[in-house]
Amino acid sequence: MRDWPRPPVAWIHLGLLPRYRCVTRAGRVPLEALNKQSVLNELVVGDTSGKLLVYKNDDSKPCITRTCVGMLTCVAVGDVCNKGKNFVVAVGAEGWFHLFDLTATTASKAESSSQHEFLSSEDQKPFFTQHIPANTKVILISDIDGDGRCELVVGYTDRVVRAFRWEEPSDGSDVGSGQLVLLKKWLLEGQVDSLSVNPGPEGLPELMVSQPGCGYAILLCSWTQQDSSGSGDEAPATPGRKGPSRDVVLHLTTGRIHNKNVSTHLIGSISKGSKEESSKCGLFALCTLDGTLKLMDSSEQLLWSVQVDHQLFALQKLDVTGDGREEVVACAWDGQTYIIDHNRTVVRFQFDENVNAFCAGQYTCKEGRNSPCLVYVSFNHKIYIYWKVELERMESTNLLRVLEEKPEFRSHLKELGVDAEDSAAVRALVADILYKDVQT
Repeated sequence: MRDWPRPPVAWIHLGLLPRYRCVTRAGRVPLEALNKQSVLNELVVGDTSGKLLVYKNDDSKPCITRTCVGMLTCVAVGDVCNKGKNFVVAVGAEGWFHLFDLTATTASKAESSSQHEFLSSEDQKPFFTQHIPANTKVILISDIDGDGRCELVVGYTDRVVRAFRWEEPSDGSDVGSGQLVLLKKWLLEGQVDSLSVNPGPEGLPELMVSQPGCGYAILLCSWTQQDSSGSGDEAPATPGRKGPSRDVVLHLTTGRIHNKNVSTHLIGSISKGSKEESSKCGLFALCTLDGTLKLMDSSEQLLWSVQVDHQLFALQKLDVTGDGREEVVACAWDGQTYIIDHNRTVVRFQFDENVNAFCAGQYTCKEGRNSPCLVYVSFNHKIYIYWKVELERMESTNLLRVLEEKPEFRSHLKELGVDAEDSAAVRALVADILYKDVQT
């Protein structure tokens, strides 16, 4: 576990190739390989002062520092320019979009002995900035229309979602000559707390946004000339409503909502483990501030539902068993963290402080390789990284059954004069070994 002091963190996001996602309302920290050819992931942090910092390995000091305009509210890493490499995107509350290309920096630093750079204020600025509508809340970099190119999706505090695409002039060779072009604007009925992409029943990507009351909406990507050139205003969507809002399809996951205004988060494209299963409709999870957790597939089939007595504010996915299946990871304000597999097996972890921001993913902390990590930001302005969060299995099992599967177990019993077929004697021996000193 690493304990890193930090100034007030505005937003944290943790992501890994090729998934890019925002994580919490209180923070965004991307954990991403800045160089697409690299298999080792970094941690990117944005704070309220407009600083963008990149951490590598177990060093508590940032190896890269950049300066943005205003208070950062969203940070993401991905191929937003569709150039075959990762860029860092940072968006402020005032609507300033900052684009950084840190791949050259990380490559040169890998060849140097020093891990920390010292640049002038001019060198720390982004190579491209653009003003987009203000009051940004969450962002997503992903292919949302299935054309093989990434789009930038931005959620706002006024229940609006906008999709942008990076466009360059036909004769432009420099990345800085391009700009973000508005593709579409959607108006939702409730607040947007999460954006995600999930494979639909036909395997095509579906853009999902969370809606209060454990609901979600699917935003249809019907790009038209009017959408690109006009404001794209839409009326709030309601279930079954026809007209312009048909591009927003609302889904309620329960017939009876106890609190229709409760904050909801979602995460999609949860891996099932096998290639055969992955070709079917995708899995996604939802959590609410009043403690509801659900796992569903894109055909709206409910796989499980869990109710806890903690306020859940962040939702992630992470393979902690190494079998290719991603578990659902949810964090509460008080530090209670739940890891739940596809069979509803629950493992709980208690972080010792109240949590300002949380994310989970693969990070290269030690040993020169990525490992499952949990990242917490406390209200004391410190970042905590729990690395190598790995479990042999999620489900509980019988200790005697595990021992019986080991060939050397019977030989040890024979040496101790215990009949392996005498289950009572074996249980007594195991209990004596485990608890004798405790009982005395």
